[in-house]
Amino acid sequence: MILYEYPFNERIRTYLRLEHLFRRLAELVSRESAVDHHYALSTIFEIMDVGARADLKADLLKDLDRQRQILNGFRGNPAISEQALDGIVAQIEHCFSGLTGVPGKAGNALTDNDWLMSIRSRVGIPGGTCEFDLPAYYAWQHRPGADRRADLQRWCQSLSPMADSVTLVLKMLRETGAPQKVMAVGGQFQQNLPQGKTFQLLRLRLDASLGLIPEISGNRLMVSIRFMRQGPDDRLHPGAEDCPFELTLCA
Repeated sequence: MILYEYPFNERIRTYLRLEHLFRRLAELVSRESAVDHHYALSTIFEIMDVGARADLKADLLKDLDRQRQILNGFRGNPAISEQALDGIVAQIEHCFSGLTGVPGKAGNALTDNDWLMSIRSRVGIPGGTCEFDLPAYYAWQHRPGADRRADLQRWCQSLSPMADSVTLVLKMLRETGAPQKVMAVGGQFQQNLPQGKTFQLLRLRLDASLGLIPEISGNRLMVSIRFMRQGPDDRLHPGAEDCPFELTLCA
């Protein structure tokens, strides 16, 4: 099964991009080769670019506080485990205090590192990090993998509170949805969204063996999905067959 996710607003879109980058960063840092660590460093710079949005930190703190208030409203409910409730509220408190304790935007502490910023200024140039452009960086890439990993982990420390917060907010959002089995007739699916409820995320699970690719569009009123198939010409063509899939709407 392949899971596709579609955000209904810019805030969730930013969270999903950050989650994607943090997952990639963790995978690359754990490896040994200099090439992987080069792209880990490039990913750190991408996170700094995405995290430079002025209201991102405020949005995350607002979402964490909203979830905390919702959960505290369940206090005294006999159907709710107080122990489980305490655990998730403690996670929210940890993320909230960690994010509050980091000054400025994502990776702001790294901007004082002139060596890193010299790499950042050239990493977007094709071939811009060659040894004759950045000899100090070239020398770093020849250091033992364990040394490079230790440096990367140290540079990632200032990004950890944001990574933890994004992960927790998206986890709690995803848990608000209930999956349902639906059918796209003739490769097309449309559904009106219930009024009075604001959905933030659509999740779609599709059997990979079908060879179909969903093109999703949506707003606060309705969602539309068209299933496509990649042809021998490497272009996407509409799939005309009925297609079963799992749909989850998260609020």
